[in-house]
Amino acid sequence: MSSSSSPVHADVDTKRLVLRHWTRSEATAVLDGTRSPYWAYDFPAEGDGVVAGLFEQYPDWLGAYGHRLVIERDSGLVVGSIGLFWPPTEGVLEIGYGIVASRRGRGYAPEATQALADFALAAPEVHTVSADVELSNPASVRVLEKAGFRRWTTGENVAKFRISNPNRGLR
Repeated sequence: MSSSSSPVHADVDTKRLVLRHWTRSEATAVLDGTRSPYWAYDFPAEGDGVVAGLFEQYPDWLGAYGHRLVIERDSGLVVGSIGLFWPPTEGVLEIGYGIVASRRGRGYAPEATQALADFALAAPEVHTVSADVELSNPASVRVLEKAGFRRWTTGENVAKFRISNPNRGLR
């Protein structure tokens, strides 16, 4: 993963993807149902609409460590979204992700998740990135495992995963 030196407007780049911040106009377009020629035909998914609808309530999600669009390098199309639920709580930050159906099975979700988790773990306020996954969603469990997250607890319906900065202890 690489990113520019300033996280304020930095994209997070991977070999096949660019993770770029949402703009307010993109969120409005998602909410209004306005199509962009830069979106995969099946973007936005339901979860993208939910996230776009929460930006007013959670303006930090549009900040340096917030939510991003997942852009496929080869096509230049938005194929999903991924986000950090800023601010962290006691050094722990939650991550969420989604890739549209037409691009699933290509390894984009673990690639994006690993890159954004690495980016988050470089923030001084963050020592752990976590994710909760419903056990009825084994594909999402595999995404987190491939991205280097470890299961640390399992409840009746949910598994909790996390990845930590090895240079900082869990608090």
